Amino acid sequence: MINIIKRFQDLQNIKVAGKIASDTLFYISKYVKPGISTGKINDICYDRIVNYYNAYPAALKYMGFPKSICTSINDVVCHGIPSYNCILRDGDIINIDIAVCKNNYYADTSKMFFVGQPDDTAVKLCKITKKSLFLSLKCIKNGGKFKHIGKIIQNYIDKKGYSVVKNYCGHGIGKNFHEEPNILHYKNNCNLNFRSGMVFTVEPMINLGSEKTFVMNDGWTVKTKDGSLSAQYEHTILVTDYGYKILTL
Repeated sequence: MINIIKRFQDLQNIKVAGKIASDTLFYISKYVKPGISTGKINDICYDRIVNYYNAYPAALKYMGFPKSICTSINDVVCHGIPSYNCILRDGDIINIDIAVCKNNYYADTSKMFFVGQPDDTAVKLCKITKKSLFLSLKCIKNGGKFKHIGKIIQNYIDKKGYSVVKNYCGHGIGKNFHEEPNILHYKNNCNLNFRSGMVFTVEPMINLGSEKTFVMNDGWTVKTKDGSLSAQYEHTILVTDYGYKILTL
């Protein structure tokens, strides 16, 4: 595994990247309104990251991804590509995913935004998805098991009648955008232990209907196969001696 236990200086740099990512996610919130394009949202985030913070949007050109952030609306599960032709409408829900590289270190975060006034079904899905993330964090402590993250999330989501997307997962992060270990959001048999100094993302993707997904012809945009709504929240997490710390709060 690559630098799975971070040194003090590594952590200081990841924390800086985390602060920039979370600030940018907070900053963009005032622009998420009916009538704005996801292309414009992308431009605002790029300007904030590059010109205000002198950092770099990690998604841009990563494995050929054409934009600086991901914008995933309604039935888009993840990796939605911003476009000037994609206009937000009243009632939409949108996940904005922002990853930042600063001083060669990475952090990654995302959250759901309500465009105007979505219906109760959409709002409930987002709230439950967010709660599933925060419930799972409670198991994180030095010596605990990674598999408990997925167990907590799936048990909670199953009770709510939704489904957990299994095709995509969280990941280690630090000097690389994606590192080991993979963080599964469903029940699994991973016996890897949390160790103080590990840094990774937890980012459950929850569908209103079936867990099944497909990738569109652009090679990136992932949608629910049955057209149902999807929601996701993500934080970059540090394991500490006594628990955890959110680096993108």
